[in-house]
Amino acid sequence: MKTILAVRQLLTLLLLVPAMFISAQYPIDYGVSFFANAGSGDFAPYYIASNQHGIITQKSDALLRLSVWCPMDTAKRFSYGFGLDLLGGYTADATYQRYNKATESFYTHDEAPARAWIQQFYGEVKYRSVFVTIGLKQHQSAMLNNQLTSGDLIESGNARPIPELRAGFIDFVDIPFTKGWMQIQGEISYGCTTDTKWLENHYNYYNHFISTGAWYTYKRAYFRTNPNERFSVTFGTQAAGQFSGKTTFYNNGEIRKTDNRKLQIRHFFNMFIPKTGEEGFVLGNHLGSWDFKAQYRLKNDDELKAYFQWPWEDGSGIGKLNGFDGLWGIEYRSSRQGFVNGVVVEYLDFTNQSGPLHWDPEDNPGTTITEENHTDGGDNYYNNMNYNGYAHYGMSIGSPFFTSPLYNRDGYLAYIDNRIRGFHVGLMGNISKNVDYRIMGSYRKGWGTGLLPRETPVDDTSMMVEALYRVPSVQGLNIKAQVAFDKGSMYGDTFGALLSVSYNGIFNLGKK
Repeated sequence: MKTILAVRQLLTLLLLVPAMFISAQYPIDYGVSFFANAGSGDFAPYYIASNQHGIITQKSDALLRLSVWCPMDTAKRFSYGFGLDLLGGYTADATYQRYNKATESFYTHDEAPARAWIQQFYGEVKYRSVFVTIGLKQHQSAMLNNQLTSGDLIESGNARPIPELRAGFIDFVDIPFTKGWMQIQGEISYGCTTDTKWLENHYNYYNHFISTGAWYTYKRAYFRTNPNERFSVTFGTQAAGQFSGKTTFYNNGEIRKTDNRKLQIRHFFNMFIPKTGEEGFVLGNHLGSWDFKAQYRLKNDDELKAYFQWPWEDGSGIGKLNGFDGLWGIEYRSSRQGFVNGVVVEYLDFTNQSGPLHWDPEDNPGTTITEENHTDGGDNYYNNMNYNGYAHYGMSIGSPFFTSPLYNRDGYLAYIDNRIRGFHVGLMGNISKNVDYRIMGSYRKGWGTGLLPRETPVDDTSMMVEALYRVPSVQGLNIKAQVAFDKGSMYGDTFGALLSVSYNGIFNLGKK
Protein backbone atom coordinates (compact mmCIF):
# COMPACT_ATOMS: atom_id res chain seq x y z
CA MET A 1 0.00 0.00 0.00
CA LYS A 2 2.86 2.38 0.84
CA THR A 3 4.49 1.67 -2.52
CA ILE A 4 1.25 2.44 -4.40
CA LEU A 5 0.83 5.70 -2.47
CA ALA A 6 4.45 6.72 -3.19
CA VAL A 7 4.02 6.07 -6.93
CA ARG A 8 0.78 8.07 -6.92
CA GLN A 9 2.57 11.00 -5.28
CA LEU A 10 5.34 10.80 -7.86
CA LEU A 11 2.83 10.90 -10.72
CA THR A 12 1.05 13.91 -9.20
CA LEU A 13 4.30 15.85 -8.82
CA LEU A 14 5.44 14.94 -12.32
CA LEU A 15 2.20 16.16 -13.91
CA LEU A 16 2.55 19.51 -12.16
CA VAL A 17 5.99 20.22 -13.65
CA PRO A 18 4.90 20.92 -17.27
CA ALA A 19 2.42 23.51 -15.98
CA MET A 20 5.28 25.37 -14.31
CA PHE A 21 6.87 25.91 -17.72
CA ILE A 22 3.73 26.27 -19.85
CA SER A 23 5.09 29.48 -21.34
CA ALA A 24 8.21 27.77 -22.65
CA GLN A 25 9.01 28.55 -26.24
CA TYR A 26 10.38 25.14 -27.11
CA PRO A 27 9.37 21.52 -26.52
CA ILE A 28 9.81 19.62 -23.26
CA ASP A 29 10.90 15.99 -23.35
CA TYR A 30 9.38 13.38 -21.10
CA GLY A 31 10.01 9.73 -20.37
CA VAL A 32 8.19 6.90 -18.62
CA SER A 33 9.89 3.59 -17.95
CA PHE A 34 9.37 0.48 -15.88
CA PHE A 35 12.13 -1.99 -15.11
CA ALA A 36 12.40 -5.09 -13.00
CA ASN A 37 15.33 -7.30 -12.14
CA ALA A 38 15.80 -10.47 -10.15
CA GLY A 39 18.75 -12.71 -9.35
CA SER A 40 20.24 -15.39 -7.18
CA GLY A 41 22.82 -13.30 -5.34
CA ASP A 42 22.70 -10.84 -2.46
CA PHE A 43 22.91 -7.93 -4.92
CA ALA A 44 22.33 -7.35 -8.63
CA PRO A 45 25.11 -8.77 -10.85
CA TYR A 46 28.05 -6.45 -11.38
CA TYR A 47 27.21 -5.34 -14.93
CA ILE A 48 23.51 -4.76 -14.21
CA ALA A 49 24.41 -2.46 -11.31
CA SER A 50 27.54 -0.71 -12.64
CA ASN A 51 27.56 2.74 -14.24
CA GLN A 52 23.78 3.10 -13.79
CA HIS A 53 23.98 6.14 -11.48
CA GLY A 54 23.26 3.99 -8.42
CA ILE A 55 19.69 3.17 -9.43
CA ILE A 56 19.86 -0.63 -9.53
CA THR A 57 21.87 -2.30 -6.77
CA GLN A 58 19.65 -4.88 -5.04
CA LYS A 59 19.10 -8.51 -5.97
CA SER A 60 15.53 -7.68 -7.06
CA ASP A 61 13.76 -4.44 -7.92
CA ALA A 62 10.56 -3.30 -9.62
CA LEU A 63 10.77 0.44 -10.30
CA LEU A 64 8.79 3.07 -12.18
CA ARG A 65 10.76 6.02 -13.55
CA LEU A 66 9.11 9.31 -14.58
CA SER A 67 11.13 12.12 -16.12
CA VAL A 68 10.70 15.52 -17.73
CA TRP A 69 13.56 17.60 -19.04
CA CYS A 70 14.27 20.57 -21.23
CA PRO A 71 17.75 20.44 -22.76
CA MET A 72 19.68 23.62 -23.41
CA ASP A 73 19.88 24.73 -27.04
CA THR A 74 23.62 24.91 -27.65
CA ALA A 75 23.07 26.70 -30.99
CA LYS A 76 21.66 29.76 -29.21
CA ARG A 77 23.79 32.39 -27.50
CA PHE A 78 21.57 32.25 -24.41
CA SER A 79 19.65 29.17 -23.38
CA TYR A 80 18.32 27.42 -20.29
CA GLY A 81 17.23 23.94 -19.31
CA PHE A 82 15.87 21.92 -16.43
CA GLY A 83 15.10 18.35 -15.44
CA LEU A 84 13.10 16.31 -12.95
CA ASP A 85 13.63 12.56 -12.64
CA LEU A 86 11.68 10.47 -10.11
CA LEU A 87 11.81 6.81 -9.16
CA GLY A 88 9.64 4.65 -6.96
CA GLY A 89 8.62 1.06 -6.36
CA TYR A 90 9.92 -2.10 -4.75
CA THR A 91 13.56 -2.70 -3.77
CA ALA A 92 14.82 -5.79 -1.96
CA ASP A 93 16.80 -5.53 1.24
CA ALA A 94 20.22 -6.87 2.18
CA THR A 95 21.54 -8.00 5.56
CA TYR A 96 24.31 -6.07 7.34
CA GLN A 97 26.11 -6.46 10.67
CA ARG A 98 26.02 -3.98 13.54
CA TYR A 99 27.56 -3.96 17.00
CA ASN A 100 25.44 -3.68 20.13
CA LYS A 101 27.46 -2.00 22.85
CA ALA A 102 25.02 -2.99 25.61
CA THR A 103 25.32 -6.72 24.88
CA GLU A 104 28.86 -6.51 23.50
CA SER A 105 27.84 -8.59 20.49
CA PHE A 106 27.02 -8.28 16.82
CA TYR A 107 23.57 -8.65 15.32
CA THR A 108 22.17 -8.49 11.78
CA HIS A 109 19.66 -6.02 10.34
CA ASP A 110 18.09 -5.56 6.92
CA GLU A 111 18.54 -2.42 4.84
CA ALA A 112 16.98 -1.43 1.51
CA PRO A 113 17.02 1.69 -0.68
CA ALA A 114 14.14 4.14 -0.28
CA ARG A 115 10.85 3.16 -1.89
CA ALA A 116 10.83 6.49 -3.73
CA TRP A 117 13.48 9.12 -4.38
CA ILE A 118 14.43 12.08 -6.57
CA GLN A 119 17.19 11.00 -8.93
CA GLN A 120 17.59 14.34 -10.74
CA PHE A 121 16.20 17.84 -10.13
CA TYR A 122 18.18 20.67 -11.66
CA GLY A 123 18.13 23.94 -13.56
CA GLU A 124 20.83 25.34 -15.82
CA VAL A 125 21.62 28.33 -17.99
CA LYS A 126 24.12 28.92 -20.78
CA TYR A 127 25.56 32.10 -22.25
CA ARG A 128 27.84 31.70 -25.24
CA SER A 129 30.21 28.87 -24.21
CA VAL A 130 29.75 29.07 -20.43
CA PHE A 131 27.14 27.16 -18.42
CA VAL A 132 25.99 27.06 -14.80
CA THR A 133 24.00 24.14 -13.36
CA ILE A 134 22.49 23.87 -9.90
CA GLY A 135 20.82 20.85 -8.35
CA LEU A 136 20.88 17.08 -8.81
CA LYS A 137 22.12 16.11 -12.26
CA GLN A 138 23.73 12.90 -13.48
CA HIS A 139 27.28 13.16 -14.83
CA GLN A 140 29.58 10.60 -16.42
CA SER A 141 32.98 10.40 -18.06
CA ALA A 142 33.88 13.25 -20.37
CA MET A 143 36.56 11.18 -22.15
CA LEU A 144 35.57 7.50 -22.24
CA ASN A 145 32.84 5.63 -24.11
CA ASN A 146 30.23 5.40 -21.35
CA GLN A 147 28.37 2.54 -23.04
CA LEU A 148 31.40 0.25 -23.21
CA THR A 149 34.02 1.36 -20.68
CA SER A 150 34.59 -0.20 -17.26
CA GLY A 151 34.23 3.30 -15.82
CA ASP A 152 36.05 6.59 -15.39
CA LEU A 153 38.44 6.64 -12.43
CA ILE A 154 37.10 9.92 -11.02
CA GLU A 155 33.57 10.59 -12.35
CA SER A 156 32.04 7.47 -13.84
CA GLY A 157 28.28 7.78 -13.43
CA ASN A 158 28.26 4.77 -11.11
CA ALA A 159 26.78 6.51 -8.03
CA ARG A 160 23.71 8.61 -7.40
CA PRO A 161 24.30 12.29 -8.26
CA ILE A 162 25.33 14.80 -5.61
CA PRO A 163 23.44 18.14 -5.41
CA GLU A 164 25.94 20.74 -6.51
CA LEU A 165 26.66 24.04 -8.19
CA ARG A 166 28.66 23.36 -11.36
CA ALA A 167 30.06 25.79 -13.91
CA GLY A 168 32.36 25.58 -16.91
CA PHE A 169 32.57 25.44 -20.67
CA ILE A 170 29.66 23.67 -22.34
CA ASP A 171 32.10 22.12 -24.83
CA PHE A 172 35.66 22.56 -26.07
CA VAL A 173 36.43 26.15 -27.08
CA ASP A 174 39.36 27.52 -29.08
CA ILE A 175 42.25 28.92 -27.07
CA PRO A 176 43.03 32.47 -28.26
CA PHE A 177 45.96 32.93 -30.62
CA THR A 178 46.18 29.21 -31.46
CA LYS A 179 44.05 29.57 -34.63
CA GLY A 180 41.92 26.59 -33.66
CA TRP A 181 44.81 24.18 -33.19
CA MET A 182 44.31 23.97 -29.43
CA GLN A 183 41.06 23.88 -27.48
CA ILE A 184 40.13 23.76 -23.80
CA GLN A 185 37.22 22.39 -21.79
CA GLY A 186 36.91 22.69 -18.04
CA GLU A 187 34.43 22.47 -15.16
CA ILE A 188 34.33 23.09 -11.43
CA SER A 189 31.68 22.13 -8.91
CA TYR A 190 30.92 22.15 -5.20
CA GLY A 191 28.15 20.14 -3.58
CA CYS A 192 27.05 18.38 -0.42
CA THR A 193 26.49 14.64 -0.10
CA THR A 194 22.99 13.49 0.89
CA ASP A 195 23.70 9.96 2.10
CA THR A 196 24.07 10.64 5.85
CA LYS A 197 21.07 8.50 6.78
CA TRP A 198 22.30 5.70 4.49
CA LEU A 199 25.70 5.74 6.16
CA GLU A 200 24.22 5.73 9.67
CA ASN A 201 21.99 2.78 8.76
CA HIS A 202 24.78 0.71 7.20
CA TYR A 203 27.72 1.39 9.55
CA ASN A 204 28.74 -1.30 12.08
CA TYR A 205 29.54 1.07 15.00
CA TYR A 206 32.45 -1.13 16.00
CA ASN A 207 35.67 -0.19 14.21
CA HIS A 208 37.21 2.31 11.82
CA PHE A 209 34.97 5.42 11.56
CA ILE A 210 31.88 7.00 10.05
CA SER A 211 32.02 10.37 8.29
CA THR A 212 28.75 12.22 7.62
CA GLY A 213 27.71 15.51 6.07
CA ALA A 214 30.81 15.73 3.86
CA TRP A 215 31.04 18.24 1.05
CA TYR A 216 32.27 17.32 -2.43
CA THR A 217 34.19 19.12 -5.14
CA TYR A 218 35.07 18.20 -8.72
CA LYS A 219 37.37 19.93 -11.19
CA ARG A 220 38.44 19.12 -14.74
CA ALA A 221 40.73 20.75 -17.33
CA TYR A 222 41.10 19.06 -20.72
CA PHE A 223 43.06 20.30 -23.73
CA ARG A 224 42.44 19.03 -27.27
CA THR A 225 44.18 19.54 -30.58
CA ASN A 226 42.13 20.32 -33.69
CA PRO A 227 39.50 17.50 -33.85
CA ASN A 228 38.94 18.10 -37.58
CA GLU A 229 42.37 16.69 -38.32
CA ARG A 230 42.74 12.97 -38.96
CA PHE A 231 44.89 12.64 -35.83
CA SER A 232 44.14 14.49 -32.58
CA VAL A 233 44.90 14.16 -28.89
CA THR A 234 43.08 15.09 -25.70
CA PHE A 235 44.93 15.44 -22.41
CA GLY A 236 44.48 16.96 -18.99
CA THR A 237 43.50 16.18 -15.44
CA GLN A 238 40.55 15.56 -13.17
CA ALA A 239 40.54 16.32 -9.45
CA ALA A 240 37.93 15.58 -6.81
CA GLY A 241 37.76 16.00 -3.07
CA GLN A 242 35.82 15.47 0.14
CA PHE A 243 35.85 18.03 2.94
CA SER A 244 34.06 19.29 6.04
CA GLY A 245 31.46 17.19 7.88
CA LYS A 246 31.72 15.11 11.04
CA THR A 247 33.84 12.00 11.64
CA THR A 248 33.39 9.69 14.63
CA PHE A 249 36.11 7.11 15.25
CA TYR A 250 35.31 3.78 16.94
CA ASN A 251 37.54 1.16 18.54
CA ASN A 252 35.96 -2.13 19.67
CA GLY A 253 32.56 -0.46 19.90
CA GLU A 254 33.77 2.53 21.93
CA ILE A 255 33.93 6.08 20.55
CA ARG A 256 37.60 6.98 20.44
CA LYS A 257 37.23 10.58 19.24
CA THR A 258 34.99 12.86 17.18
CA ASP A 259 36.14 15.46 14.66
CA ASN A 260 33.51 18.07 13.87
CA ARG A 261 34.81 20.05 10.90
CA LYS A 262 32.40 22.95 10.52
CA LEU A 263 32.13 24.32 7.01
CA GLN A 264 33.86 27.66 6.44
CA ILE A 265 34.09 29.88 3.38
CA ARG A 266 37.86 29.48 3.24
CA HIS A 267 37.41 25.72 2.81
CA PHE A 268 36.12 26.25 -0.73
CA PHE A 269 39.29 28.14 -1.65
CA ASN A 270 41.58 25.68 0.16
CA MET A 271 40.00 22.77 -1.71
CA PHE A 272 40.67 24.55 -5.00
CA ILE A 273 44.30 25.30 -4.12
CA PRO A 274 45.31 22.91 -1.30
CA LYS A 275 46.93 24.56 1.70
CA THR A 276 49.11 22.61 4.12
CA GLY A 277 48.70 22.68 7.86
CA GLU A 278 45.17 21.31 8.29
CA GLU A 279 43.86 17.80 9.11
CA GLY A 280 47.37 16.45 9.48
CA PHE A 281 48.60 17.63 6.10
CA VAL A 282 46.09 19.40 3.84
CA LEU A 283 42.41 20.16 4.19
CA GLY A 284 40.16 17.38 2.96
CA ASN A 285 40.69 14.27 0.88
CA HIS A 286 42.10 14.89 -2.62
CA LEU A 287 42.25 12.45 -5.52
CA GLY A 288 42.38 12.69 -9.28
CA SER A 289 43.84 11.38 -12.51
CA TRP A 290 46.08 12.33 -15.39
CA ASP A 291 44.14 11.59 -18.58
CA PHE A 292 45.24 11.15 -22.19
CA LYS A 293 43.52 10.03 -25.40
CA ALA A 294 44.90 9.78 -28.94
CA GLN A 295 42.37 9.50 -31.76
CA TYR A 296 42.92 8.56 -35.41
CA ARG A 297 40.18 8.79 -38.03
CA LEU A 298 40.39 6.30 -40.89
CA LYS A 299 39.49 7.08 -44.49
CA ASN A 300 36.02 5.60 -44.06
CA ASP A 301 35.54 7.83 -40.96
CA ASP A 302 35.88 4.91 -38.55
CA GLU A 303 37.88 5.86 -35.45
CA LEU A 304 40.68 4.21 -33.48
CA LYS A 305 41.48 5.50 -30.00
CA ALA A 306 44.07 4.74 -27.37
CA TYR A 307 43.85 6.22 -23.90
CA PHE A 308 44.94 6.03 -20.30
CA GLN A 309 43.97 7.41 -16.90
CA TRP A 310 46.67 7.52 -14.24
CA PRO A 311 45.33 7.85 -10.65
CA TRP A 312 46.84 10.02 -7.97
CA GLU A 313 46.00 10.66 -4.34
CA ASP A 314 49.17 12.34 -3.11
CA GLY A 315 52.51 13.68 -4.30
CA SER A 316 53.82 10.28 -5.32
CA GLY A 317 50.85 9.65 -7.60
CA ILE A 318 50.94 13.14 -9.07
CA GLY A 319 54.59 12.56 -9.91
CA LYS A 320 53.72 9.17 -11.41
CA LEU A 321 55.75 7.21 -8.90
CA ASN A 322 53.04 4.54 -8.72
CA GLY A 323 54.43 2.49 -11.58
CA PHE A 324 52.02 1.08 -14.17
CA ASP A 325 48.92 1.88 -12.10
CA GLY A 326 45.98 3.13 -14.11
CA LEU A 327 43.38 2.35 -16.71
CA TRP A 328 44.76 1.61 -20.19
CA GLY A 329 42.38 1.19 -23.11
CA ILE A 330 41.87 0.99 -26.86
CA GLU A 331 38.62 1.64 -28.69
CA TYR A 332 37.26 1.10 -32.18
CA ARG A 333 34.17 2.99 -33.28
CA SER A 334 32.43 2.50 -36.61
CA SER A 335 30.89 5.40 -38.51
CA ARG A 336 28.18 3.12 -39.89
CA GLN A 337 25.46 1.01 -38.32
CA GLY A 338 26.39 -2.64 -38.50
CA PHE A 339 26.96 -5.82 -36.58
CA VAL A 340 29.97 -4.26 -34.79
CA ASN A 341 29.63 -0.56 -34.01
CA GLY A 342 32.10 -0.31 -31.19
CA VAL A 343 34.71 -2.29 -29.27
CA VAL A 344 36.55 -1.34 -26.08
CA VAL A 345 39.37 -3.32 -24.45
CA GLU A 346 40.80 -2.09 -21.14
CA TYR A 347 43.54 -3.24 -18.78
CA LEU A 348 43.44 -2.00 -15.20
CA ASP A 349 46.27 -2.24 -12.68
CA PHE A 350 46.35 -0.73 -9.19
CA THR A 351 48.93 -2.96 -7.52
CA ASN A 352 51.84 -0.49 -7.39
CA GLN A 353 50.67 1.54 -4.42
CA SER A 354 53.30 2.10 -1.77
CA GLY A 355 53.24 0.27 1.56
CA PRO A 356 51.19 1.15 4.64
CA LEU A 357 53.80 3.35 6.36
CA HIS A 358 54.44 7.06 5.76
CA TRP A 359 56.88 9.22 7.69
CA ASP A 360 58.22 12.56 6.51
CA PRO A 361 60.34 14.49 9.05
CA GLU A 362 59.20 17.77 7.44
CA ASP A 363 55.63 16.96 8.51
CA ASN A 364 56.74 16.57 12.13
CA PRO A 365 58.67 19.62 13.41
CA GLY A 366 61.00 18.82 16.29
CA THR A 367 61.45 15.16 15.45
CA THR A 368 64.87 13.61 15.96
CA ILE A 369 64.34 11.28 12.99
CA THR A 370 66.55 12.40 10.12
CA GLU A 371 65.74 12.81 6.44
CA GLU A 372 67.62 9.59 5.69
CA ASN A 373 64.76 7.75 7.43
CA HIS A 374 62.13 9.34 5.23
CA THR A 375 59.50 6.74 4.28
CA ASP A 376 56.97 7.34 1.51
CA GLY A 377 53.90 5.18 1.91
CA GLY A 378 50.32 5.05 2.99
CA ASP A 379 48.79 5.12 -0.51
CA ASN A 380 45.25 3.80 -0.33
CA TYR A 381 43.18 4.44 -3.47
CA TYR A 382 39.65 5.75 -2.76
CA ASN A 383 40.27 5.51 1.01
CA ASN A 384 41.25 8.24 3.47
CA MET A 385 42.12 8.54 7.16
CA ASN A 386 39.32 11.07 7.85
CA TYR A 387 36.63 10.44 5.23
CA ASN A 388 34.60 7.43 4.12
CA GLY A 389 35.52 5.62 0.94
CA TYR A 390 35.04 7.65 -2.26
CA ALA A 391 31.39 6.69 -2.68
CA HIS A 392 27.81 8.01 -2.50
CA TYR A 393 25.02 5.79 -1.16
CA GLY A 394 27.61 3.02 -1.04
CA MET A 395 28.44 3.07 -4.76
CA SER A 396 31.83 4.18 -6.08
CA ILE A 397 31.82 7.72 -7.51
CA GLY A 398 34.83 6.62 -9.52
CA SER A 399 35.40 3.28 -11.21
CA PRO A 400 33.06 0.42 -10.21
CA PHE A 401 35.99 -1.92 -10.96
CA PHE A 402 36.90 -1.31 -7.31
CA THR A 403 34.35 -3.20 -5.18
CA SER A 404 32.10 -0.49 -3.70
CA PRO A 405 31.49 -0.21 0.08
CA LEU A 406 27.83 -1.16 -0.52
CA TYR A 407 28.97 -4.79 -0.77
CA ASN A 408 30.63 -4.78 2.67
CA ARG A 409 28.04 -6.73 4.64
CA ASP A 410 30.07 -6.18 7.83
CA GLY A 411 29.20 -2.46 7.85
CA TYR A 412 32.69 -1.24 6.92
CA LEU A 413 32.43 2.05 4.99
CA ALA A 414 35.74 1.91 3.11
CA TYR A 415 37.17 -0.08 0.18
CA ILE A 416 38.54 -3.46 1.16
CA ASP A 417 40.10 -4.26 -2.25
CA ASN A 418 41.95 -1.44 -4.00
CA ARG A 419 45.07 -3.44 -4.88
CA ILE A 420 43.48 -5.02 -7.94
CA ARG A 421 44.43 -6.03 -11.45
CA GLY A 422 42.28 -7.16 -14.35
CA PHE A 423 40.81 -6.47 -17.77
CA HIS A 424 37.48 -5.45 -19.25
CA VAL A 425 35.94 -5.88 -22.73
CA GLY A 426 32.88 -4.18 -24.22
CA LEU A 427 31.23 -4.84 -27.60
CA MET A 428 28.13 -3.34 -29.21
CA GLY A 429 26.34 -3.33 -32.56
CA ASN A 430 23.10 -3.94 -34.47
CA ILE A 431 21.51 -7.33 -35.08
CA SER A 432 18.88 -5.73 -37.31
CA LYS A 433 17.39 -2.31 -38.04
CA ASN A 434 15.46 -2.28 -34.77
CA VAL A 435 17.57 -4.56 -32.54
CA ASP A 436 20.81 -3.53 -30.83
CA TYR A 437 23.05 -5.64 -28.62
CA ARG A 438 25.78 -5.03 -26.07
CA ILE A 439 28.17 -7.50 -24.44
CA MET A 440 30.40 -6.75 -21.43
CA GLY A 441 32.91 -9.00 -19.74
CA SER A 442 35.73 -8.71 -17.21
CA TYR A 443 38.09 -10.52 -14.89
CA ARG A 444 39.83 -9.06 -11.84
CA LYS A 445 41.87 -10.18 -8.87
CA GLY A 446 42.19 -8.37 -5.54
CA TRP A 447 44.81 -8.45 -2.80
CA GLY A 448 43.10 -6.21 -0.24
CA THR A 449 44.75 -2.86 0.60
CA GLY A 450 48.27 -1.83 1.51
CA LEU A 451 47.20 -1.36 5.12
CA LEU A 452 45.05 -4.51 5.29
CA PRO A 453 46.34 -7.04 2.74
CA ARG A 454 44.46 -10.27 2.22
CA GLU A 455 46.00 -13.59 3.21
CA THR A 456 44.26 -15.18 0.21
CA PRO A 457 43.46 -13.13 -2.93
CA VAL A 458 39.88 -12.85 -4.20
CA ASP A 459 38.82 -12.82 -7.84
CA ASP A 460 35.78 -12.28 -10.03
CA THR A 461 34.62 -13.07 -13.56
CA SER A 462 31.60 -11.09 -14.74
CA MET A 463 29.63 -11.00 -17.99
CA MET A 464 26.48 -9.37 -19.32
CA VAL A 465 24.51 -9.68 -22.59
CA GLU A 466 21.96 -7.01 -23.48
CA ALA A 467 19.40 -6.70 -26.30
CA LEU A 468 17.41 -3.54 -27.07
CA TYR A 469 14.33 -3.62 -29.32
CA ARG A 470 12.95 -0.38 -30.75
CA VAL A 471 9.26 -0.98 -31.49
CA PRO A 472 8.87 0.22 -35.10
CA SER A 473 5.12 0.87 -34.86
CA VAL A 474 5.47 3.19 -31.83
CA GLN A 475 8.27 5.74 -32.09
CA GLY A 476 10.03 6.20 -28.75
CA LEU A 477 9.00 2.82 -27.31
CA ASN A 478 11.92 0.53 -26.37
CA ILE A 479 12.15 -2.88 -24.73
CA LYS A 480 15.45 -3.94 -23.17
CA ALA A 481 16.58 -7.23 -21.66
CA GLN A 482 19.81 -8.05 -19.82
CA VAL A 483 21.23 -11.34 -18.55
CA ALA A 484 24.35 -11.29 -16.36
CA PHE A 485 26.42 -13.39 -13.98
CA ASP A 486 29.31 -13.09 -11.54
CA LYS A 487 31.56 -15.96 -10.56
CA GLY A 488 34.30 -15.91 -7.96
CA SER A 489 35.06 -14.98 -4.37
CA MET A 490 34.86 -11.19 -4.79
CA TYR A 491 31.09 -10.87 -5.42
CA GLY A 492 30.13 -14.52 -5.05
CA ASP A 493 28.46 -16.71 -7.65
CA THR A 494 25.39 -14.84 -8.88
CA PHE A 495 23.02 -14.87 -11.84
CA GLY A 496 20.43 -12.24 -12.69
CA ALA A 497 18.25 -10.70 -15.38
CA LEU A 498 16.63 -7.33 -16.04
CA LEU A 499 13.70 -6.35 -18.25
CA SER A 500 12.68 -2.77 -18.96
CA VAL A 501 10.05 -1.00 -21.04
CA SER A 502 10.50 2.72 -21.74
CA TYR A 503 8.78 5.41 -23.76
CA ASN A 504 10.12 8.88 -24.58
CA GLY A 505 8.09 11.68 -26.12
CA ILE A 506 7.80 15.47 -26.37
CA PHE A 507 5.35 18.00 -24.94
CA ASN A 508 4.79 20.59 -27.66
CA LEU A 509 4.17 23.53 -25.33
CA GLY A 510 4.04 27.07 -26.62
CA LYS A 511 4.90 28.31 -30.07
CA LYS A 512 8.29 29.07 -31.54
